[in-house]
Amino acid sequence: MYKYSIPVIVVLFSFACNTKKEEALKPKTAPPAVVDVIVAGTKLLHNTIEVNGSVLANEMLDIHPEVSGRLTYLNLPDGNSVKAGTILAKINDADLQAQLMKSKVQLELAKKTEERLKKLLAINGVNQADYDAALNTVNNIKADIELLKAQIDKTVIKAAFDGELGLRQVSPGAYVTPSTVLATLQQTHKLKIDFTVPDLYSNLIKKGNKLSVLTNQSKKPFEATIIATEPEVNTQTRNLKVRAVIDNNTVSPGTFVKVLLNNTDTKNNQIVIPTNSIIPDADSKKVFLIKNGKGKYVSIETGLRTAGGVEILNGISVGDTVVVTGVLFVKQNAPVKIRSVKKLEEITKE
Repeated sequence: MYKYSIPVIVVLFSFACNTKKEEALKPKTAPPAVVDVIVAGTKLLHNTIEVNGSVLANEMLDIHPEVSGRLTYLNLPDGNSVKAGTILAKINDADLQAQLMKSKVQLELAKKTEERLKKLLAINGVNQADYDAALNTVNNIKADIELLKAQIDKTVIKAAFDGELGLRQVSPGAYVTPSTVLATLQQTHKLKIDFTVPDLYSNLIKKGNKLSVLTNQSKKPFEATIIATEPEVNTQTRNLKVRAVIDNNTVSPGTFVKVLLNNTDTKNNQIVIPTNSIIPDADSKKVFLIKNGKGKYVSIETGLRTAGGVEILNGISVGDTVVVTGVLFVKQNAPVKIRSVKKLEEITKE
């Protein structure tokens, strides 16, 4: 009875091991990707383009001295307003003043000599060459005086325009050079905004057009007016640089702003999907649709891009189920589990 029990046990053990190996070798089925979707529908599409820009002062400069030397006078009160022509700083000019005084004395003597020789020339008391030399001396000294005055003028630093001073960077008595920044001067009663737009939308840019501008702090947009553009599109970025002006003293130069290009054109019955549902490819754009519970990769053609989504020109039909979250986890013809059906407005607000 017992002589057959051991072989039977061995056979059963081998069969169990083989079964486990076969189960281990079977490919494991990945769980379906969990996604959120929207059902493609049509909507009224407003052609409003949003781009980024920066606020600039109407006029701005760094205040530098023209010559090197020690500061003997400094009038740069932090943050104060100044008028054009106000003396802001003065550099030691004692040596130049001394040379100017010496030249003036020489000029007086040269003038007397020239006047005396002129009288003698009238009665043929001297030849013409002697008088010409005396006159040339007078003119040379006058030129030297003008040169010294110009050099002295460079030691005086004045405000180039009405504006507001920034923070003072030097102290009285400091030795400065032309590379030294004493402070900044900005004209902030009128501000400019510089921004770029893709050349695709250059038809919206016209001198005199009104723009809406938003800052991170402003709850309501304020208005700006286009005053100029660069004459050509940047060949590297294919963007057009634009400048607009605003009358808004509550914004500081350097502020980041969002510029809204207003256009009265609208499009009816356009399919719009969220930007994050689009998968950029090397030569096309694609999205995942869900059909019969599985993901399907389809190529699309896009049109207008706005803050509310992207216009679809081709590739998606009304009623198609478009994957909007979990796009990277969806595989072609793989099962997909829909977590929720969202509305376009819910996605674009996130």
